[in-house]
Amino acid sequence: MSEEPRPVSYDPPATATEFPPAVRAQLLATEHWSLLASRSTTQAEVLTRISMFLTFTSASLLSVALVGNATQFSDAFRAFALTILSIDVVVGLLTHVRVMSVGMEDLMYVIAMNRLRAAYVDLDPGVAPYLMASFHDDEEGAKRTYYFFGGRRDFSQVAGSSMVFMGTVNSALIALLLGSAMLVGGLPVALSVGIAVVAALAFFVTSLARGHRRYLEVWKNNPPVSRSPEKRA
Repeated sequence: MSEEPRPVSYDPPATATEFPPAVRAQLLATEHWSLLASRSTTQAEVLTRISMFLTFTSASLLSVALVGNATQFSDAFRAFALTILSIDVVVGLLTHVRVMSVGMEDLMYVIAMNRLRAAYVDLDPGVAPYLMASFHDDEEGAKRTYYFFGGRRDFSQVAGSSMVFMGTVNSALIALLLGSAMLVGGLPVALSVGIAVVAALAFFVTSLARGHRRYLEVWKNNPPVSRSPEKRA
C-alpha cells in the first residue's frame, strides 16, 4: 500500500543569507516566468491532444460509414466497426486521463503563482490593490485567480471544463461500442440501448467523482501559506 503524500514544507537554514529586496524580487520574478511558461506549454499540449483525438474519432467514424456502404453492412463490416470503435474508446480514455492530469497541473501552477504574489505583497504591501489575480494560495484564492470578477458558480466552471467535455465524448463512444457489440451478439435493441446508456452514465459519474476526489486531495495535502481574509480563523 502506497503512503499518502505529505504536505511540502521548507525550513530555511539558520545560516541563510538575507538578500536585498531587489534580489529577492528578481528571484521571485524568474520563478514566476518559469511557472507561466510551464503552464502555457501544458495547456497547448493538452489542447493539441484533444484536437488530435477529435480528428481521429471523426475520421474513423467516417471510415466506418464508407466501409459499411461498400460492404453492404456485412459481417466483415461489423467486425471492422467494432475494432474501430474499440480503438476510439482506448484513445479517448488515454486522452481523458491526460486531460484530468493537466487540470490538476494547471491548479498546481495557479497555487504556486498565487504564493509568489503573496511574496510580492510582503516585499511591497502597496502593490496589493493593483493585483487582479489573488495573492492567497488557498481554495478561495485559486478561484479568484481563475475568475477575477468573482460571483461565478462552481457548477459553470466544472460544466465548461475540458474534463467534462472529454467525459461526455467518451461516454458516447462507450455507449456506441457497447450497444453495437450487444446488437451484433443478438440482444434486443431496447435492451442493448438501455445497457449502453446505463454504462455511459456510470462512466460519466465515475469520472466526475474521481476528478472531485483529486481536487479535494489537493487542498488536503497542500496547506496554504497565505489564506484569504474570509477564510482566516
